[in-house]
Amino acid sequence: ASTIRMAALKEGDAFLDFIGPLGCASELINEDLEALKAKKILFVAGGVGAAPVYPQVKWMHEHGIAVDVIVGSKNKDLLILEKEMAAVAGNLYITTDDGSYGRHGMVTQVIEDLVEGGNPYDICVAIGPMIMMKFVCLLTKKLGIPTIVSMNPIMVDGTGMCGACRLTVGDEVKFACVDGPEFDGHLVDFDQAMRRQTMYKSEEGRKTLELEEGDTHHGGCGHCQSESQGGDN
Repeated sequence: ASTIRMAALKEGDAFLDFIGPLGCASELINEDLEALKAKKILFVAGGVGAAPVYPQVKWMHEHGIAVDVIVGSKNKDLLILEKEMAAVAGNLYITTDDGSYGRHGMVTQVIEDLVEGGNPYDICVAIGPMIMMKFVCLLTKKLGIPTIVSMNPIMVDGTGMCGACRLTVGDEVKFACVDGPEFDGHLVDFDQAMRRQTMYKSEEGRKTLELEEGDTHHGGCGHCQSESQGGDN
């Protein structure tokens, strides 16, 4: 719901408050540039995960580091930042679930094919839906490729107080907003994280309905409101 409100803002509108940056910076930017140039790096983006992947790939390109990028989307219409990504990626591979554009299938199949084709990746960065990151990590663990994931659970206050973004990473409890968003993907308990996401679905649904119905919203269904306005009994 908050994202919907932000998307509706027009030029000249303002935020009451803005806090950031929160969490920790990407691990990769803290590495020695020459060491990074010597590594074979793979980025995997799913859906809107292309948005946070793009600036990282762009940073790599600006520092003379060529990386491979796989972008997966449900269909062609939902694919974003293709031209921008192509301009900064060493190699770009597009997949769609329905085969409407690029390669038909999942990003995991492309990873397997690239590795089998002689690409010994030193590290993988995966950003996208949790289910996608889970299966990417299951595969890269089998292939022996260290994998960084950027976790995107619900965040409320962004300071670790609310606990909404709590994760289990290895034997430790972490909070994506202060300890992340990046973690070792092979240690993240994705099943727990996905279960926790479902806890907020009803609240998200009610708030979205309230925003969509505006002044006509009353108790969710609008029935009582219609009666108060002289509707049918």
